[in-house]
Amino acid sequence: MAYVSGLLRLEARRNMAHIGRQSGVSEQNMQHFMSSSPWSGRAVIDQMQAAIVQRGDWEGGVLIVDESGAEKYGDAGAGVAHQYNGRHKRVERSQVGVFVAYAQGNTWSWVDGELFLGEKWFGGDYAQRRHKAEVPSERTYQQKAELGWQMIQRAQAAGIPFVAVTFDSLYGQDSWMRDQCQTAGLEYYADVKSSTQVYLRDPSVAFVPNAKGHVPRQPQILSQWAYPTKDVAQDQATVWQSIELRPDARGILQADFAQRRVWTLRDDGRVVVETLLLRRDGQHISYTLTNAPVGTPLEQMARRKSQRYFVERAIQDAKSEFGWDEFQALKYRAWEHHLALTILASWFIAETRLDWQQDHPHNPILLEHYATDVLPALSVANVREMLRAALPLPQLSSEQAARLIVQHLDNRTRSRKSKLKRRFKP
Repeated sequence: MAYVSGLLRLEARRNMAHIGRQSGVSEQNMQHFMSSSPWSGRAVIDQMQAAIVQRGDWEGGVLIVDESGAEKYGDAGAGVAHQYNGRHKRVERSQVGVFVAYAQGNTWSWVDGELFLGEKWFGGDYAQRRHKAEVPSERTYQQKAELGWQMIQRAQAAGIPFVAVTFDSLYGQDSWMRDQCQTAGLEYYADVKSSTQVYLRDPSVAFVPNAKGHVPRQPQILSQWAYPTKDVAQDQATVWQSIELRPDARGILQADFAQRRVWTLRDDGRVVVETLLLRRDGQHISYTLTNAPVGTPLEQMARRKSQRYFVERAIQDAKSEFGWDEFQALKYRAWEHHLALTILASWFIAETRLDWQQDHPHNPILLEHYATDVLPALSVANVREMLRAALPLPQLSSEQAARLIVQHLDNRTRSRKSKLKRRFKP
């Protein structure tokens, strides 16, 4: 797998042309393999998910949904549009994907992804761009939450041994995703905004007499019983508890947590019972709604909710360690292929780390030597460094370098000639 090897070993310029040169594959062949070859990216991802299941020793993790955008400087490329890019916290020309990571313990990996195509991409104005990017005819507009839920269902069908699902407020604020998880019997941890309205007692039992003193047959929802989640956090009845989450570079990561039983109102008038889970780090408070069973220990809920951190690590790894942001291609198929091979690279790292933990348990002598209770885990960068040592990148001779430069200049000249020909075509 020359392409995966390039993603794992190269430190920069992880584009098709450079990966091809470093792996001895012609640029034309690499372009064809990624952009035109009919191999199934979906099949690669399915095989990777099956590998997780077959291991049998990476169980009890959390499935995490999140999105990530890559800034683009032109209109070329499937899904590129003027849209919100969460990475830069602004609307800009970008390409956005929705991703799912699986995390358990101190190991994580991407396990699925979908390219987000905004609604405008399916309008008449974008017909030519859809054709040029070869967007499949069966692809229809789907909101990001729908893409996320679709991938959760695939992970569940594949048998990935997750115990809960977590997602940020973009997906949690709309009750649709929470309802889908509830119907499917999945435990969820959905971040919501500080202004989200919740009830501290069941509003569906309020039978309010009218002006004549008649009691209605149907209960009425009393808006004065609703509180924003930020007020619940300040309520005197909210009891906080400090919980140790995991080791980090500065020792043990701790945060304060609290839980309150709340009722939330759906758009269709239904009242649903959920638990509001609060996390406090210094002055910052985050708010999460969960359907965890009554009696679930606060420590268990806190740790499952806090696994969301690892999807951010997975996205950061994809960009900094595997060159996700360096990918450049026009076609939809190329994006799917690049996703599948990036997920494969991510899984290679995760499996290597799992094998290392199994084969090299922490030595108590080292714990005593460093006067610590926890030793650091093997990092993604550590694995890549070992891989580069075991499989060093080829060093070009002067003649080879000269041939590459001539080829590059020749390609640029031909490309310019082709563009000028199209530009001035009668």
